[in-house]
Amino acid sequence: MSKPVLYTFGGSVWSAAPELAIAELGYSSDAIETKVVNLVNGENFAPSFIKINPNATLPTLTANGTTYTNTVDVISYLIKNAPKPVGKPSGTDLVKLIHEDSIDPNFALLLSRSDEEKKARTDGIVLTFLANRQSALEKHSVTPEAASFSDFYKDKIAGNGSLLAIYADNAPAGAKQKFFETSEQHWANIRKFVLEALPGYLPESGFIGGASPGEDDFHLGAWLARIVATIGGKHGSSLANQDALKQAVPPKVLTYWNTWSARDSWKTVYAEGLH
Repeated sequence: MSKPVLYTFGGSVWSAAPELAIAELGYSSDAIETKVVNLVNGENFAPSFIKINPNATLPTLTANGTTYTNTVDVISYLIKNAPKPVGKPSGTDLVKLIHEDSIDPNFALLLSRSDEEKKARTDGIVLTFLANRQSALEKHSVTPEAASFSDFYKDKIAGNGSLLAIYADNAPAGAKQKFFETSEQHWANIRKFVLEALPGYLPESGFIGGASPGEDDFHLGAWLARIVATIGGKHGSSLANQDALKQAVPPKVLTYWNTWSARDSWKTVYAEGLH
């Protein structure tokens, strides 16, 4: 029987969730094969990968003839087949909540609420990321192998193209302001979640799963890491800055962050920085 294959990428927010899980669940270093799909270069838009995962997203896991195409299913497989018992399984709606579009950590990386923030994003990775994606989409879309995925490419080219136009200053009149407003609302949703909803899910100490991370924790740890990375932070307390929460981080959130960041798994997955 061939070993499972995890398709992953070091800059992917949700790829970090199974990477944390693998480290925490006692898998040996050679138990799961990993294949890197470079999202910055748009490698996930190659027809060969879309055949594996029609969503063209990471993480993706293939095991025993089955393909798991989203984070929830990948984590579920890893827990079910873990060599080491996991902390308690999810008993809340937290996993569903943090995967909702309203607090999507991927859009948190791309959003801009002002010209100043847009310039900072443009000078960083965002413009390169969007331009590379558009180039890959357009290149792959005209190949014979892409014919059966024509609707996918059409939608992605339009959606990514609209974002690229904003960052490249080629967007139609009014589009930039609408984007700023959408971005403002998205960050307001994240702020409300961290300040009001999240503390209710967290214990006074340890993990939601108990003394060791459980199902909820793998998802939430990855989500929090991306949100902190989005504001250029290196620690949970970074969220207190004026552009983030605009107030002190709730004590239970900060304690939870400190608990995660002290783990060897966290130090390995985020060895090159939060993402």
